[in-house]
Amino acid sequence: MTEHILTEISTTVIDPAKAISFVSDPIQGAIDTFIGIVRNHHEGRNVTGITYDVHEGLANKTFQDICSEAQGIWPGTRYFVSHFHGVLDVGGISIVIAVSSPHRADSFEACRFVIEEIKKRAPVWKKEHYVEGASDWLPGHSLNVEAQESLVCCGRCGEKRHAG
Repeated sequence: MTEHILTEISTTVIDPAKAISFVSDPIQGAIDTFIGIVRNHHEGRNVTGITYDVHEGLANKTFQDICSEAQGIWPGTRYFVSHFHGVLDVGGISIVIAVSSPHRADSFEACRFVIEEIKKRAPVWKKEHYVEGASDWLPGHSLNVEAQESLVCCGRCGEKRHAG
């Protein structure tokens, strides 16, 4: 049910309370959240911030598709995904995901599924800025090459399935 999915690209501070509010419902007994935060280091380099570039239309479609797939695996779940677009300093929130379900196991598993699939499939690019003044684009999703099909375990049965 797409009315139980809200995705967005934000150029302002992402509020985790908005995510929790959207997925809250008296029928749900569990809410799991993932909050991605810019850290101060990466591969031995000191980081001052990250620029996130996002293809807004494709990213929202990808987020919607991932959440719909998750609802197919974990029925009765609700989803909120917000990803930042722009420049964030260390400590800034880059992504918030909230998932609710009647029972805790489903919300944990579904939230993990959503972030892992976003990392693989979403058209989001990161440019790290370093203390010494240099900046580098990190490897990420390519719009020029169709994403490879991968094997993903949803966490329910331990079996692998094709995602994509």
